[in-house]
Amino acid sequence: MANTLDTIDHATLARLVEAGAVRGAQVIGQPGGWGVVVQYGVTERALAAKRGAMRIFRKFETLAAYLAGIGILRYEVDASQYDPLAFKTERSRADASARMTAAHDAAAYDKWLVNEIGATRAALADGSMARIEPEAWDKIRAAKLLQRQQHPVKLA
Repeated sequence: MANTLDTIDHATLARLVEAGAVRGAQVIGQPGGWGVVVQYGVTERALAAKRGAMRIFRKFETLAAYLAGIGILRYEVDASQYDPLAFKTERSRADASARMTAAHDAAAYDKWLVNEIGATRAALADGSMARIEPEAWDKIRAAKLLQRQQHPVKLA
């Protein structure tokens, strides 16, 4: 029933509650958690997640705290479709895990690079490392290129 309703976002719901326009709310059990349908005027709307679908709260306590936080203290609960075993299935976000791993790797590399640059600058400043002039770099690059041409790496 609630999945076919139009949705309402958090900001709009908060404004309606503040204006005293909300006349009721119903918490509806789902196989994956709990959804909310609010009534205002002659309209019923499901609370939407950021991407527009009905927002599902995995824990009832989280939903109750959310509703209390915006000022909805009384609501009906329909647990007829609630499936407590649906919580037992582990929801995995491999894409989020990969993004977090990449973010941590990038942060570690940035920290390493900043330390390397700082150490190089300090070594140049105290004279323990000599600056290589552009002409010398050209000679080094030419020697490396010649070496690669004489001894190419063979891939299997």
